[in-house]
Amino acid sequence: MRSGVRVGVDVGRARIGVARTDLHGMLATPVETVPRTAPGEVPETGPSPDVVRILDIADELDALEFVVGLPLSMSGSETASTEDARAFAARLGAASGRPVRLIDERLSTVSAQAALHRNGRNTKNSRPVIDQVAAVILLQHALDSERATDRPPGILLDPSQGKGSD
Repeated sequence: MRSGVRVGVDVGRARIGVARTDLHGMLATPVETVPRTAPGEVPETGPSPDVVRILDIADELDALEFVVGLPLSMSGSETASTEDARAFAARLGAASGRPVRLIDERLSTVSAQAALHRNGRNTKNSRPVIDQVAAVILLQHALDSERATDRPPGILLDPSQGKGSD
């Protein structure tokens, strides 16, 4: 198991959930929910405000890499949300110079909603928290996968192409 803090990112249309690991890569915990920069507000040059905030978090934590959720359909095919997450991950990687790993996140938001519901919180009032919990779930899944296989999890993003490679 590699040591170093990882930052988990759950990309949504309105908000981005951010989580982190401890230095030893054992446990994922929530950090914050970052407002998503609207597509029309993304600058032509330089990173958007949402990317800047996530880079600031990664810098504060001296993060090893980013783990970004890749929303696939239940059948495993790609959707518009998949392409959006890939594009965001590519922008994050290009702006940071840090590795970005794409992790299948099917059901992470559903799992987060269910966990909060079991604890007496409703979905409407918990949307920002749901995004953070979804980031924790996907990041913990990545840690557990790495621990079980002794290999870095997911697909390493090639920032020059916005696509993943093994």
